[in-house]
Amino acid sequence: MNSTARKSRFDSLQQEVYLNLWRTYDRLKSLEDELFAAVELSAQQYNALRLLEAVYPATMPTSALGNKLISRAPDMTRLLDRLEARELIQRERRSDNRRVVEVGVTADGLQLLKELSAAVRDCHTRQLGHLSESQLKQLVDLLYAARLPHEIEGSLWYRET
Repeated sequence: MNSTARKSRFDSLQQEVYLNLWRTYDRLKSLEDELFAAVELSAQQYNALRLLEAVYPATMPTSALGNKLISRAPDMTRLLDRLEARELIQRERRSDNRRVVEVGVTADGLQLLKELSAAVRDCHTRQLGHLSESQLKQLVDLLYAARLPHEIEGSLWYRET
């Protein structure tokens, strides 16, 4: 083998991109985890509260909430149990269909979101504030394009590039 030739650390360009996405997610998520740990929330719990805030004062079925989360929640019941134990959400079975559970954010949940608002914005700035606006827009477009063939049509995250 030629001594100047060097084997790549990656099997393909696609693998390099994927592993870089994974590494980037890990680095950015560590800042988010630090923020939410201070208030004993997970990122998914925060996401659920934000989604419920968006429909407040209305509620939404648990299944609809699960479909709108940024990442899948394999144990939605446990996620909601923890929020309900802290009185951040309330659940109620629908009288017309006992299988459907409606979920809504409480006043305490809204207050927590209000208290976290500036810190979350600051976290996003710490995560990505070093990029220019044009770089951020380009990154958003590339991420949409990469995800499009795997996104569920009709989801909040679906958009054709």
